[in-house]
Amino acid sequence: MEGDADSNSDAPVISDSEKAIKLKDEGNSALAAYRFNEAIRLYSEAISYDATNAIFYSNRAMAYIRMESYGLAIIDATKAIELDPKYVKGYYRRGSALFALGKNKQARKDFRSVCQQRPRDRDARNKLGACDKAVKEAAFAAAIESSETEPLSSTINVENIKIEPTYDGPRVVPVGASGSEEAAEESGYFRMGMLPMDFVMASIERFRNQKLIHRRYVTRLLIVLKSYFKSLPSLVDLSIPDQAPDSSSEPHITVCGDTHGQFYDVLNIFEINGYPSSTNPYLFNGDFVDRGSFSVEVILTYFLLKMACPDGINLHRGNHETKNMNKIYGFEGEVKHKYDNTIFELFLEVFQELPLASVIGGKVFVTHGGIPSEGTTTLDNIRDIPRGREPGESGLMSDLLWSDPQPFPGKAPSKRGVGFAFGPDITADFLERNGLELLVRSHEVKDEGYLVEHAGKTITVFSAPNYCDSMGNKGAFIHFGKDCVPKFVQFDAVSHPEVRPMAYAAGMSGLFQ
Repeated sequence: MEGDADSNSDAPVISDSEKAIKLKDEGNSALAAYRFNEAIRLYSEAISYDATNAIFYSNRAMAYIRMESYGLAIIDATKAIELDPKYVKGYYRRGSALFALGKNKQARKDFRSVCQQRPRDRDARNKLGACDKAVKEAAFAAAIESSETEPLSSTINVENIKIEPTYDGPRVVPVGASGSEEAAEESGYFRMGMLPMDFVMASIERFRNQKLIHRRYVTRLLIVLKSYFKSLPSLVDLSIPDQAPDSSSEPHITVCGDTHGQFYDVLNIFEINGYPSSTNPYLFNGDFVDRGSFSVEVILTYFLLKMACPDGINLHRGNHETKNMNKIYGFEGEVKHKYDNTIFELFLEVFQELPLASVIGGKVFVTHGGIPSEGTTTLDNIRDIPRGREPGESGLMSDLLWSDPQPFPGKAPSKRGVGFAFGPDITADFLERNGLELLVRSHEVKDEGYLVEHAGKTITVFSAPNYCDSMGNKGAFIHFGKDCVPKFVQFDAVSHPEVRPMAYAAGMSGLFQ
């Protein structure tokens, strides 16, 4: 017994500082392995042992950035700077989070601080240049907007966009048609419900083979769809079809979450669940683009299907169908690489007119982010939200696009820095006030492709498996039949051509690495 006591007394004593360093190293390993929640937990534990080390806060800020929790990242990076005003990564990470929220002037100030301390840091100079460019572009856009009365879509003459003889893709007119004949024929086809499905399927197959359809068709498609979406209310009422898509299933509608430019996974959804039709309708709940580098193919597939069969596919705006997100996360660069700036500007006009929410079967409220922060909001308030614009930092549109559920009661500032977090009591009150039974939203990656919260009243569905080729999560979609009881279908990622996520992020892709 005495020997045991002597042995214990000789054991090395580990200081709190050493424990903290060990936890930080474990957090770094988790961060490198894309286990962001685990990394945050480990950094937080390190801080509990030593709250004076700027590195711990800065590293946790990086994990928050990777989780798109920009509000929390700004808080941690600011704390790191307070602890060590010369700690470069604190400024770098705060600048990254600010830039992601579109706060370009504040981000520019932080990257300028980095460049002052590290004048030879090429990456920091590139980020500062990107901030300078964003600030100038915003000022120019504001000046143009104040003087411009007509949107781009109303000034384009599609007949002037000629289809070259060398174009070997699908056509909506016989080969050899030209001039006004071609224009008249296209005008007849490019109306809601009139686009031939064989043209749509041939286009999708062309996308599968990493080719594009002609920009003339894309231009006409976007102009017509802008007008169509503009005619819809901000909240759409959807019903369950009376007929099933096949003899092996019951009538239902399929709700999908984020697909984020993962075109080949979208094709897999259609392989599993069938292509959209009036008897097999879909609701895609926002975030079609960005992150994944096949965003053009994803959104054109949805839009072509919508034109051919309006009852077969329904689309909501997500927080990534916005100008600032597109600039940062790759869609702008991808569209300009595959088409041009005119096509990108037309996409933005269409995105601004997308509906923000739907009610399925009078029971299920579906929106991208979450419910409104205002405790008296009704469905009619949501139905009447003005669109045709970018979302502000607050208000009904911002809440619907950006908010997230939290497990504890009440409301709290959002971890993202936009929107807010809402508890189970807020969800229950909103549903009861509006005669609803369930909230379905997306906006967050989930390991199993979906998550049920708030005593079964809130469901998150996410349909981009192995998100960004790194998260290892499943994808999922939901069937709602006549009883509006959710039935989940999970699926794994499929292979795709070797184009990395955010390949078109125009110099800002490293901002979040």
